[in-house]
Amino acid sequence: MSLRSFNQTLTIAGTVVGIDLAVPSFTVEARSGDKFEAVVGRETYYSVLSNLDGLDRNRVPPPEGVSGDDSVIYNLQKYAVAGRPLSVRGIYQQNDGRERFEARDVYLLHSDPQRYLFEETHWWPTQVTQMADRILDHLFDAKRSYSIDDFSEFYRTNLNILGQATDETVQECAVLSRLLYDLASAYMMTGAERYLMAARAAANYLREAFRSLSHDGRYCFWAYGRRRNIQGERGEYLLFASQGPDDHGTIPLYEQIYALAGLTQFYRITLDWEVLEDIRRTINSFQDFFWDPPSAKEKGFAGAGGYYSHLDPATMRPDTVTPEENRSRKNWNSVGDHIPAYLVNLILSIEPLPQGTVRQMFAPLLERCHGILEETSSLICEKFPDPNSDFVIERFHADWTPDLSYRWQQNRAVVGHDLKIAWNLTRCAYYFQTRAKRLRDAGKPQDAAGYDQRSDRCLEVAKRLADRMGEVGLDKIRGGIFDCVERNPSGGMPTQFAWGATKDFWQQEQGILAYLILYGATNDAKYLRMARESSAFWNLFFLDRERQGYFFRTTENGLPILEGQYAMKSSHAIGYHAFELAYLAHLYTRAHVAAGGGSDNSFCLYFKICSIKQQQSINVLPDFMPPGRVRIASVRANGVDVTEDLDPANLAEYQIPTDAMTPDPVSGAVELVVEFHASPAHS
Repeated sequence: MSLRSFNQTLTIAGTVVGIDLAVPSFTVEARSGDKFEAVVGRETYYSVLSNLDGLDRNRVPPPEGVSGDDSVIYNLQKYAVAGRPLSVRGIYQQNDGRERFEARDVYLLHSDPQRYLFEETHWWPTQVTQMADRILDHLFDAKRSYSIDDFSEFYRTNLNILGQATDETVQECAVLSRLLYDLASAYMMTGAERYLMAARAAANYLREAFRSLSHDGRYCFWAYGRRRNIQGERGEYLLFASQGPDDHGTIPLYEQIYALAGLTQFYRITLDWEVLEDIRRTINSFQDFFWDPPSAKEKGFAGAGGYYSHLDPATMRPDTVTPEENRSRKNWNSVGDHIPAYLVNLILSIEPLPQGTVRQMFAPLLERCHGILEETSSLICEKFPDPNSDFVIERFHADWTPDLSYRWQQNRAVVGHDLKIAWNLTRCAYYFQTRAKRLRDAGKPQDAAGYDQRSDRCLEVAKRLADRMGEVGLDKIRGGIFDCVERNPSGGMPTQFAWGATKDFWQQEQGILAYLILYGATNDAKYLRMARESSAFWNLFFLDRERQGYFFRTTENGLPILEGQYAMKSSHAIGYHAFELAYLAHLYTRAHVAAGGGSDNSFCLYFKICSIKQQQSINVLPDFMPPGRVRIASVRANGVDVTEDLDPANLAEYQIPTDAMTPDPVSGAVELVVEFHASPAHS
């Protein structure tokens, strides 16, 4: 329809396909295929993408043979180079059939039109250090060493936009565990001792303040949180059942799962046996209370596989939960979140089985992890895809009948969940490829064929979801990933929004990681394009450069929303995903995208083994990856290069024995720095 006096801020992401000096303007083609003429003038501002460190990275060379007498034409020729990817924010106007788009901000993604700053060697480590430093500064001010008492006194789940404590004094267990993940990942990427000290204190406090063991020590459950008494009264009280609005009064499985996220990442870098024991006991709880195997029919349950989403804290059963919307239900979080929250990192830690006297103690745990991974990935492939929709089904009754009437969700899809499935099924595909290779190497080709089939099925579902999200879940004009949409849109549009066309930070993470890892698996350039498009939107519009953090939600145009809970710097919903993104985007970029222009495909991971007496090896594979994609180039133990002392067969399995390492004489610990070189399958 033709509008009159219509004016709107509009963001365009795409590639420069033409320049018109007479107007003057340049034309941008978006991924949708639409072309926008961006008119420039004296108020047009050009900049190059900056990171959280605030450094000006504009090194665009001047155009050859062009004078600077006319700054408008000079800047147009300097910055609007044909083929350059960029983003433009400006004013779109329409009046009686005439339209005009005036560029106000032009964002370049690198000074070199053929490169991207977020693919440079230090981009993601820089981002994670800025975020980690600021959150520790918020909580503990100038402290540089940390104790369990520091977390008891100062840690708060909720922080306002300035990073200050609010009147809400709650400390949520799952959120603290996610902070522990953040700190452990920051240490793995950088080796900065500050993060490890904070992580150790956080792990100790998490275990002492929120852990609830059964009378026989077999099971571990995690309390929802602790709240300090108000009005000057000393002390605090434990909140065992969840206080979350969707889960109030229950034990939701996803909170128990995410209590393991930080502990598992912390175990990866320390091999702390007490932490592993709590992980093992928590998994026992998953299997004996939430799991619904065929044998569960004897207890009156469906016996249909998968995991129930909630338990009644009084009966410890899923079929007496109140309110009824959570009774005997299964959902994406109760089935799929096992994989990214703890399973991947736990399997990486204990497979191959560690060397030493503890080897046989790890075998039952590894076998259990195999079973959970195979069952959950199979269920996701079998039950979640909907042949009548572009999106997965996310909520089910006990017998896997879809539940399309749940509170806010109804028959709606969360785009980020579809992309999270695509990302994690691709990880599973890599893992099953590795298992198939090991079986073939062991002379068991028939067993290997079964894992090849699992891998193919996971990759098939992942690609279908990623392809469809690229059409109906990603913004093909501006970049970025939408939030909640109707699964069966009406009104003739391919996408129908449940509320607004907003974009949330955690869903950007899922998209970036899904498309990066799928590019590594397929060599399909469309996935790399969507990964870069999504990474550009994140790095341009979600980074809060004034406060070294990130915004929870933006508008469709990338403007931050700072109302109510969305202005918080930490809360029940804010945290973790930005660090997980920085950690894995760093690994995936180095492993799957061929570097150039001064960057390379190497990276380091840091470990700090607390003792080598019980366990005589550590596994260091960064993530589930295709066999042979990365190799260990060097190993330094307490500053000594021990690479030549290690058996190449161990290095090929990403397992480093500790017999060549000399522990610190005071602490008994070993600081391990492992350098990896990647060989991307394509460029």
